[in-house]
Amino acid sequence: MHAPVRQAPASASATPAPPPLSPPQARNPDLPTLPGSLGALWRGSELARSTSPCHSSGFAALDAELPGGGWPTQQLSEILLARPGACEWRLLGPALHGLLVGSPAAAPQARPGKRGRSGPAASPSARRPLLLINPPLPPHLPGLAGHGISAAQLVWIAPGNAAHALWAAEQAIKADAAAAVLAWLPEARPEQIRRLQAAALGARAPVFVLRPAAIAQPQSSAAPLRLLLEPGPDWTLRVRLIKRRGPMHEGWLTLPSLPAGLGRILAPRLLQPAIPPLATGPRPTETAPELPHEQAALARAAA
Repeated sequence: MHAPVRQAPASASATPAPPPLSPPQARNPDLPTLPGSLGALWRGSELARSTSPCHSSGFAALDAELPGGGWPTQQLSEILLARPGACEWRLLGPALHGLLVGSPAAAPQARPGKRGRSGPAASPSARRPLLLINPPLPPHLPGLAGHGISAAQLVWIAPGNAAHALWAAEQAIKADAAAAVLAWLPEARPEQIRRLQAAALGARAPVFVLRPAAIAQPQSSAAPLRLLLEPGPDWTLRVRLIKRRGPMHEGWLTLPSLPAGLGRILAPRLLQPAIPPLATGPRPTETAPELPHEQAALARAAA
């Protein structure tokens, strides 16, 4: 038989109740009250405030939709291209010119044995270069010159395969010695993009990863900013914000982007908005209007 279990008196087994917690202001008078701290919170319905420097894209409509008002630093900006090599320079050209002009020159080093004296000041041309990794086409130098970018400011790396391109991009981001890094990585996998994003957390310059939309858009990405870019009519660019730190953006942005220098050599009629599609024929109660010679030729070609 089991011995009966004796219960201890309530006074001996009960744990004394903890003292009531004091209000936060009583513990630390320096803590802000709740209403005053709401201004520091980020709401999902608002664009996030950037804690790192941002650089204007050169397009006011795009800056208004980017957290921080421009291309961010200390993170990846992933640009998905409908046609690689077609219009990424038109989108990034205005910002790259500003980055190259404003990039700091090399800091002078002190001469050994000379306290309080420094070496000769770096020349204005000794600035951080623009680093291109695995571009699909050779850079078109006359076109880049229209954006104020010279060949002396470019460092072009042509890796032999996709693994070398990823390694070069990661090392370039970690080195943080360029005014901007542009890496075309068509075969990068999501885990590799995550690794590049981790490296970009310490970068002072914008880092752009450019990938084909047909391959990259269905994949997940650790890049905080993702854009879809395609050429539009009448020398415009169409940009869709797929991912950003803020509310989802609906629709497309249409950015005017006539390539630099073409406005001076194109015929005026090529700078005008496209001719709207012509009707296939007159209505029964109407007569076909007379068309100018050029539009009549277009109508015959369309038929």
